[in-house]
Amino acid sequence: MPETTLDKSQAEAMSGRLQAVLDEAGRVIVGQREMLEGLLLGLVADGHILLEGLPGLAKTLAVRTLSQTLDASFQRIQFTPDLLPADITGTTIYRRETGDFTVKQGPVFHSIILADEINRAPAKVQSALLEAMQERQVTIGETTFPLPEPFLVLATQNPIEQEGTYPLPEAQVDRFLLKLRVGYPELEEERQILERMGGRDAPEATAVIGPDDVAEFRRAAEAVFVDEKIKSYILDLVFATRDPRRYGLDLGPLLAFGASPRASLALLRLARARALLEGRAYVVPEDVKAVGPGAMRHRLLLSYEAEAQELTSDDLVDRLFETIDVP
Repeated sequence: MPETTLDKSQAEAMSGRLQAVLDEAGRVIVGQREMLEGLLLGLVADGHILLEGLPGLAKTLAVRTLSQTLDASFQRIQFTPDLLPADITGTTIYRRETGDFTVKQGPVFHSIILADEINRAPAKVQSALLEAMQERQVTIGETTFPLPEPFLVLATQNPIEQEGTYPLPEAQVDRFLLKLRVGYPELEEERQILERMGGRDAPEATAVIGPDDVAEFRRAAEAVFVDEKIKSYILDLVFATRDPRRYGLDLGPLLAFGASPRASLALLRLARARALLEGRAYVVPEDVKAVGPGAMRHRLLLSYEAEAQELTSDDLVDRLFETIDVP
């Protein structure tokens, strides 16, 4: 990758435009700043996001609001057990009057896709969406269609209701750049929600950037400078999940499998995106720490011993960042 050509003034200008997106989204969404920033980081880093949270925590509203701020098409897909792959990607339809087959594109052909309760659909349907996410194209019949740019999938799953669900396999979860956990609002935030959303005239966001701006943000993020010490820090964090004893961590019995190389790439890309959001043309260790939980929590497979101790992947990620030396 070429050396950065991004300077301080360019980074600050980019940050101002990104903050404008957050401010506009904040006119609609009360609180949930971490979720909004995570969505924006995923957009800039060009990666899909898995959202985990209880119903009613504004996940759908946040995704729709993000699409409104970027003037991008939005589609919500409710995943259910009877859904078919063609319901996602599209199919060919026979026209009896002409004797020809025509292609009907599915809902995946939008810029921002909300895959609501993705774990309620069977594996074939999940795979159809995940293949589109990976390849950025869909084949219907004998024709391959590119997906729009930008293309961002935000999948949600309920962390407590498991009856009638088909949990995502670890290999598929690993394809999400980021996993965000969405929590309850604070008391005063919920008071604001009552005042802002309690009437019929709920606020709506307006577009402040377009698809061309997203492409510009992504190019700028790729140009953010990353020192070799930061890269070594990222590698140490990831390798410590595979060989904990080497790094002085007593995590071996708690981990069935460590993080894949996708974790290293995710940390790098998200750290660059966060640096840009903060108005810097270079990455600092705090960027890696800030994006670390979201980039790694879904890439650690816990052992039965960890589950018996009621530990979560977040607990292990916290230990990693407490132990690994910061450059």
